[in-house]
Amino acid sequence: MASGLLALLDDVSALVKVSAASLDDVPAQVSKTTGKVSGIVIDDTAVTPKYVVGLDPSRELSIIFKIAKKSLINKVLLLSPAALILGFFAPWAIPPILMLGGAYLCFEGYEKVHSMFSKHHADATPEAGDDVEVITPEELEKERIKSAVRTDMILSAEIVAITYATVADTALVNQIAVMLAVAIFITVAVYGFVGLIVKADDIGLHMAQDKYHPTTQKIGRSIVKFMPSFLAFLGYVGTAAMLWVGAEIIAHGIPFTNHALHNLEMALADVPVLAWLAKVVVSALGGLILGAIIEKIVVFIRRFTKSSKA
Repeated sequence: MASGLLALLDDVSALVKVSAASLDDVPAQVSKTTGKVSGIVIDDTAVTPKYVVGLDPSRELSIIFKIAKKSLINKVLLLSPAALILGFFAPWAIPPILMLGGAYLCFEGYEKVHSMFSKHHADATPEAGDDVEVITPEELEKERIKSAVRTDMILSAEIVAITYATVADTALVNQIAVMLAVAIFITVAVYGFVGLIVKADDIGLHMAQDKYHPTTQKIGRSIVKFMPSFLAFLGYVGTAAMLWVGAEIIAHGIPFTNHALHNLEMALADVPVLAWLAKVVVSALGGLILGAIIEKIVVFIRRFTKSSKA
């Protein structure tokens, strides 16, 4: 009996030692993973501010907090367990699911580009008899949050999938620790920076008050003047990043396009910045074309559904 208990304690001790040694690698693996998902993080950071632009300034941080909270819940309670389960039982299902998410990003990115070049339609004055939908600020806020969480869900799924691929060959406890650490770190970093961006104009106004040094006032006024142009630029970057990331997700799931992107990078390997830029431009253009095709399909399905109901 005593020998059996000692053997059990030895096994527990060995398991603890293995787990501890595995957990020692967590910081290095978290660092490695965050480097791999940098493009998606840029996308998430650039896209999110547009969801609070035009809303009540006093609600901006509250809205960002709600989006961040749902993003973290999705990563920790939905996406990470789903990745672990799929990775164990059906690893073949992960790429198609990610490709569907990439297709959605391309579709949404194309719609943003299309709206940029069709502003005259949006600015047109409604004619008499036209149905104009009127929503309250509360409804608009809820709609913005839903849209932001929907986009974040796809980007988070890609982050979780890349994280899982990085630690798939390690112990389960290590997989859980790394995925949890990456989820928390990226969520806090992205939405903390987004909060700083959307409140920068308020910070500038505070710095521009007469009670501060003239240099401080000048910096504050410069921030206030700079932020509208910066937010507009960030909107363009976010749209381009949606197309780039969406197309790259799809390209990685198709051997031919994956090899083509890899060969493009290798051809320009002597100039890393140029290689990266070429891959981004090609991916964004491909995402734009794919988004346009998906948009035509969606419009056709909507018309067909309406005609069927009629």
